[in-house]
Amino acid sequence: MTIRACAVVVMLASVAAACSKPPAENKPLPPVNPRAASLSAGFATMERLVETAKKEGTLTVVGLPRTWVGYGEIMDRFSDKYGIKVVSLSPEAASRQEIDLANRLRGGQAPDVFDLGMDVATANAKRFAPYRVTGWADIPDPLKDQDGRWYAAYGGYMSIGYDSRKVPAPSSFAALARPGAQVALPGDPLRMASAFSGVMAASISGGHPDAARGVDLFARLKKGGMLGTPDRATAVLDWDYMNAARAAAREGGHWRVTIPKDAVLASYYMQAINVDAPHPAAARLWEEFLLSDEGQNLFLKAYARPARMEGMEMRGGMDRDAAAKLPPASGAPVILTIPEQDAAKSYLKAHWAQTVG
Repeated sequence: MTIRACAVVVMLASVAAACSKPPAENKPLPPVNPRAASLSAGFATMERLVETAKKEGTLTVVGLPRTWVGYGEIMDRFSDKYGIKVVSLSPEAASRQEIDLANRLRGGQAPDVFDLGMDVATANAKRFAPYRVTGWADIPDPLKDQDGRWYAAYGGYMSIGYDSRKVPAPSSFAALARPGAQVALPGDPLRMASAFSGVMAASISGGHPDAARGVDLFARLKKGGMLGTPDRATAVLDWDYMNAARAAAREGGHWRVTIPKDAVLASYYMQAINVDAPHPAAARLWEEFLLSDEGQNLFLKAYARPARMEGMEMRGGMDRDAAAKLPPASGAPVILTIPEQDAAKSYLKAHWAQTVG
C-alpha cells in the first residue's frame, strides 16, 4: 500500500471513530437538585437554575425594608428579570426577629432567605443550607463561612453625617465634643446594631476598639448637653450608606459625610438560605443575583459597599460612577470579632444606662 493510501485509510478511520461518538454537547445533564450546595452541583447551568426557580414561582424574603440599601429596586429588578413573585415578610424585622419568625412559620409560609448581622448568622449557622455562589472567590474570607452557610453581600463604614452650616468637618469622633454641637446616634445602642456600632467606632484608637472609651465619649456629650436625637442633631453617627442617603435627600448640599481617619469600623450583612426553604431554587437564584455584578452594583448605587467590590474593580465590572459617590475612607477597616462584640455588649449593658442614660 502506498503512503498516500495509508494516509487515506487512517483519515477515514478517524472520521468513523469521530462519528461513532456523540458530540460532547449532547451529553445528557444530571438531574436537577434544587437543594445542592453550588450552581454546578445542582443545576449544571444558570439556565437550568432559572428554569427551576421560575417553576417554583415565588421567593419569600424577611427583614428587607424597601428603603434599605436599595432593596426596593433590587426586589423589583429580580422579580421583573425572572418572573418570580417576591413576598416580603416583616420588612422592619431585626436579625434575631428574622430567625424567630422562621422558627414560628413552617411549610410554604417560611422565609426562603435571610439578611443578617454576622453575630446572628454565626449563632444560627446550623439552620442554613450550604450554598457557594458563583462569585464565591471574590468574597473576602473573613466575610464568609467556609462551608457556605452564610456570606456577606454588602456592608458599610461607620461615619459622621453633619450639617456643614452649623459645625466644622469633624476630624475625629472625639472632635464632636464641642460646645453648641448636638450629636446623635440612630437609636439605643443596647437595642440597635447601628447605634452600638456608633459607640464602638468612637472607641477605636490605634486600630483597637475599647468599649469603655466609647461610653466615656458619650457620657461627656450627655454631661455637656450635646447628646440629642437624629431629627434635631447637627451630627449623626450612622453607617455611611445611611448618612450618604440623607445627604442625597436633603436640599442645599449642606449635609456632609466623613469617615474619621484611622477609626474605620466596618460591618457587613450576611446572606443565608433557610435549610427548609419552601422555594429552594428561587432562594439560590436570589443569592446568585445579589452576588452578581448586577446585584452588587445595585447595592453600590444605594451607597452600600459590595462584598465583591475589589474583585469587580479588578475585572472592570464595578459601576465606577456609583463608587465615586461613596464617602472616602483611609486606614485599614476594623471588623469586630464575635468575642469582641460580645464583650463590648456586656460592657454597655453594665455601664451605658448609669453613665449616659
